Amino acid sequence: MMKKVHVQKYLLTILGIVLSLIWISPFYIILVNSFKTKLELFTNTLSLPKSLMLDNYKTAAANLNLSEAFSNTLIITVFSILIIAIFSSMTAYALQRVKKKSSVIIYMIFTVAMLIPFQSVMIPLVAEFGKFHFLTRSGLVFMYLGFGSSLGVFLYYGALKGIPTSLDEAALIDGCSRFRIYWNIILPLLNPTTITLAVLDIMWIWNDYLLPSLVINKVGSRTLPLMIFYFFSQYTKQWNLGMAGLTIAILPVVIFYFLAQRKLVTAIIAGAVKQ
Repeated sequence: MMKKVHVQKYLLTILGIVLSLIWISPFYIILVNSFKTKLELFTNTLSLPKSLMLDNYKTAAANLNLSEAFSNTLIITVFSILIIAIFSSMTAYALQRVKKKSSVIIYMIFTVAMLIPFQSVMIPLVAEFGKFHFLTRSGLVFMYLGFGSSLGVFLYYGALKGIPTSLDEAALIDGCSRFRIYWNIILPLLNPTTITLAVLDIMWIWNDYLLPSLVINKVGSRTLPLMIFYFFSQYTKQWNLGMAGLTIAILPVVIFYFLAQRKLVTAIIAGAVKQ
């Protein structure tokens, strides 16, 4: 019996190592090839570089117009996350605390909306926004609110089930308004869920290419994914510069994920216990 347990443990360990290697292999390929010359890259994609070509990063940063593209991406991502978190938590708080059939129906609509693929609505969405000349960075943030609020409401609604309504009642007796209860009492208790939502949405919005490509056409407003696309034109593909650009683009997200990882795991465990 003990032998069987040990064999299972070793098999699970080997499986975990294999899956980890498969997961990390794209990052290895991007990082390693970002330091190679074009000839070296095409000779052997998986080998280590003979020498570190730091010029790839300098050229990629110059071609990306890094400061401008980075600031555009950062502004769009930060404002999108903020309004998604605030409006989703407000909506979930109202739906969870108001015990009516209409609240349940609206919550179900938000939940079902997560199943609607973006590709099925992108053409009419862009057409309608274009009529109002709203194909700008502000319009893009507004679109992200629409597409991200379903997941936000779903996460916050589940978290609010674990917060007793007695807190609301006690605050009401003390003379607090509903908004003050939400802002000063409920929202701070939702911090783990907010961090979870932020991690998920940052990975989505920061790396998104399709929606910005449909909305942002003005030079000087393009995001990092849009600028990286220009390394891969119809006739030439600068893979070594593209890999360097991708490394620059994904680095902030990776850093944020590792910084928020502990709180993310805590939030997931807390949510599982509450459910």
